[in-house]
Amino acid sequence: MKWQGKSRRKETGGRLRSSRSKRKHEIGRDSVETHIGETKRIKLNVMGGDNKIRVLQCDVANVTDPKTGKTKVLKIQTVEANPANQHYVRRNILMKGAVIKTELGNAKINSRPGQDGIVNAVLID
Repeated sequence: MKWQGKSRRKETGGRLRSSRSKRKHEIGRDSVETHIGETKRIKLNVMGGDNKIRVLQCDVANVTDPKTGKTKVLKIQTVEANPANQHYVRRNILMKGAVIKTELGNAKINSRPGQDGIVNAVLID
């Protein structure tokens, strides 16, 4: 279980004595690594009574051509590059900033599949 509360150390490395214990609203969740595959989504209840949709696997993306302004739903073939982590390319993990190969060419993902529940991308030259 992740905890997203205040650190128990100062910036200098000294110890901070906490005046209270951990709280339920400070609990975090593990991140979702979206893979290429038949589309699977999960729905989460989050604070404030809201919902969040996470994509576990996805095989299509909404790809926009910046020259024409048209958007098409295209099949994702593979992940070509990922500036965040090179190991994610080999594992075909979809995340924001990753370059994917589609039928029309390479496209850069500009949505957050693990947060938004959808894969949006823009064609690149």
